[in-house]
Amino acid sequence: MHWGGFISMLVFYALIYYIGAFVATKKTDTLDDMMVAKRSLPLGIAMFTMAATWTGGGYINGTAEYTYSAGLAWVQAPWGYALSLIIGGIFYARKMRRYEFMTIIDPLEQRYGKKLAGVLYIPALLGELFWSAAILTALGTTFGTILGIDFQTSIILSGVIAIAYTVLGGMWAVAYTDLIQLVILIVGLALVVPFALGNVGNLGAIWSSYQADFGSYANLIPPLDGWKDPAWGNWYWNWWDYALLLVFGGIAWQVYFQRVLSAKNEKTAMWLSITAGIICIIAAIPAVLIGAIGYSADWASFGVTEPENPSMILPYVLRYLTPEWVAALGLGALAAAVMSSMDSSILSASSMAGWNVYRPLVKRRVTNDDVKKMIKRSIIIIGTGTMIIALSVQSVYTLWYLASDLVYCILFPQLTMALFYKNANFYGALSGFLAAIFLRLGGGEPAFGLPAFLPYPMVEDGIVLFPFRTTATIAAFLMIYIVSELTKNKQKPKRLLMPHERDRNQPIEQNK
Repeated sequence: MHWGGFISMLVFYALIYYIGAFVATKKTDTLDDMMVAKRSLPLGIAMFTMAATWTGGGYINGTAEYTYSAGLAWVQAPWGYALSLIIGGIFYARKMRRYEFMTIIDPLEQRYGKKLAGVLYIPALLGELFWSAAILTALGTTFGTILGIDFQTSIILSGVIAIAYTVLGGMWAVAYTDLIQLVILIVGLALVVPFALGNVGNLGAIWSSYQADFGSYANLIPPLDGWKDPAWGNWYWNWWDYALLLVFGGIAWQVYFQRVLSAKNEKTAMWLSITAGIICIIAAIPAVLIGAIGYSADWASFGVTEPENPSMILPYVLRYLTPEWVAALGLGALAAAVMSSMDSSILSASSMAGWNVYRPLVKRRVTNDDVKKMIKRSIIIIGTGTMIIALSVQSVYTLWYLASDLVYCILFPQLTMALFYKNANFYGALSGFLAAIFLRLGGGEPAFGLPAFLPYPMVEDGIVLFPFRTTATIAAFLMIYIVSELTKNKQKPKRLLMPHERDRNQPIEQNK
């Protein structure tokens, strides 16, 4: 046990919990406070809580992992998610904020009906669970390497703290703690890089060696004619499949729109998203450098062997290439990243559970307090489920991709058509949902041991390299459009309702 680092972590956790609990005593009177911070988050806090949410432990640890093991070309998530935030801000944020929805499921419920919206909650929930599990896994491996704390203990400790202050303070507590956590993240990682570099050489030499070993995989994107390059081959199409998945699969998240819907106005909603995208790119730079440093390090000279698992490269660099106090700060940065993302994800999934499942489907006549209590219970249940998943996975990046996979193939087409296609109806949405599920599962999923059952081309070593995820997404768009057009006379399309139109039909009873 490294007691110095352990004590610093306890102090950090106590500070974060105190901030969350303090905010909870000031700003948690109503359901609106808990779910959307009474729609009054200013731009400064809003953009930092958005950036902190995306730059989670999976983001930092996963970026270092793939820089170290696969080459910079496969480090797609930082720029992919940054682009998703920018695109989301320009095209989606203003409209969602204008209609004053409470969750991402609300426009789906208005267009397609309550029951199908309840079904679409499932991929939204799974996406948040996988995301949170990925970042908890990242923290667990780092705690174990640096502090000597076992994997299970570190995950449970971090999860319990995040659950506790999220239950107490809702969106306000999450926003203010995210602000502190993002500052710690940026400062902590910025300190790690120069100390680590001092142990392996200058950056120019490291990067030259890295490029020599990885070749075209050391570039940010593959060659435009990469399918002709034997080094890429069919992996070129797989790369584009994942790139599009991250760019567009990063939009249809409740954890994203919860911040958008908490903004003071439409303009703030747009700019908080765009600015957060820029911050996400900046936050990824130290993680990329840490991965390259870890690849160039002569681990034998430090008395250890190379990491057995690439996901361990960040904790290895922290422990063996930096002084103990810098490692403690770096660990604090990762802990901050993990908690800022986990609290956001479990609050988002729980908000949908209370507002879009419990309220309209389970108990028809409820008060705001009933929904608020349900959200708090869901935070505990979903947070516990996240910890269970985190305790049984190995690769941070695998879970990270899976989370966006679900959102990209299923939710992104449904949300886009609900917002921008006025004739979208239940039959079209159901057809799009089934088509996406069938085509996506038809490509298999190695992470769950699911074999491919559709005859997709470009199969190598049992892995389908054909861009079947993008195929499933395009098919969902087409099915929603075609079937909705064919059935619009049978089922009249429903329009999205502005706030003043919904108030008189609001199924939730107001507290007296």
